Amino acid sequence: MGKIEAIRHNVREIAGTRAWQSIRSIWQKGAGAVFSRLAGAITRSLLVMFVIATPTVLLADTRVDSQQMVALVALFIGVLTFVEYSAVYPGLVEFRDAPPFNRIRFLMLFFTVFCLSAIERGRMHPSTLTDLIHAVGALAGFSMDFPYSPVRLATQMLAENATEAQIGALRTAAGTSYIISLISLAFFVVMLRLGGWPRRDRPFNVWVNLPTFDPTSGGDVVARLNRDARWNIAIGFLLPFVTPAMVRMASIGFQSFGPTSPQSLVWALTLWSFLPASLFMRGIAMGRVADMIQARRQASTPSEAGGEYAPV
Repeated sequence: MGKIEAIRHNVREIAGTRAWQSIRSIWQKGAGAVFSRLAGAITRSLLVMFVIATPTVLLADTRVDSQQMVALVALFIGVLTFVEYSAVYPGLVEFRDAPPFNRIRFLMLFFTVFCLSAIERGRMHPSTLTDLIHAVGALAGFSMDFPYSPVRLATQMLAENATEAQIGALRTAAGTSYIISLISLAFFVVMLRLGGWPRRDRPFNVWVNLPTFDPTSGGDVVARLNRDARWNIAIGFLLPFVTPAMVRMASIGFQSFGPTSPQSLVWALTLWSFLPASLFMRGIAMGRVADMIQARRQASTPSEAGGEYAPV
């Protein structure tokens, strides 16, 4: 009896030790996941705030009201980014767990803001870097300045009495921002084709990556994704052409478009090129998701000939 009780006691100790080790392992993994998510959210929020403050820093804007406004906007968007990426459940940011979609968009925004700010800084404090960026932007602006091009339409947003220097500055900024958006879009397409975006070695959650898309609102999911993809691509293609016309129509009876400060020019041209490229990327990504769902359906549906499963 004593041996039996000793065996039972040893079994209880082993089981209790293993249970405690299992609980501790699960807690450590959970704590590590939470810490990693918080660290990523903090890093992303700081990077977003840095991008927003870049024009103010490079252009050395010493106006107190301008600095306060930029700091307030940067803080608000930084907090919004932190809340979005620190939360377990999705909010507004799409393709949160499908890199490098948002990373390419962030780099496109950063390079656009940085290059336009460097060009404007070069007008006051020229340097080798600012002269190089200005030369590349001017070349891109002149090469894309042909009738009915987005760059030509962007220059027509200025007032009729605009000087040649103002038109040239806007042409250079428009060419720089537009060529950056085209390069970013081409890079995303290459990553999608060669890198197999989204990666097949990890699960793709449609609800997490498309939180604003409701798959249960009616209709086939694949058809709705393809329809939304076509709409996004169409709007992204037309937006650079339509925006100058809308600005001209809105300025009838008022003062025509004319940036009152270098920061206004930087952000106006950044949004003018960033939003269409983002819509283009969103449409291409949604089309890719629709193709993935269709391929999964075909893989899980028995083929008509022979009753076997269709190949992947």
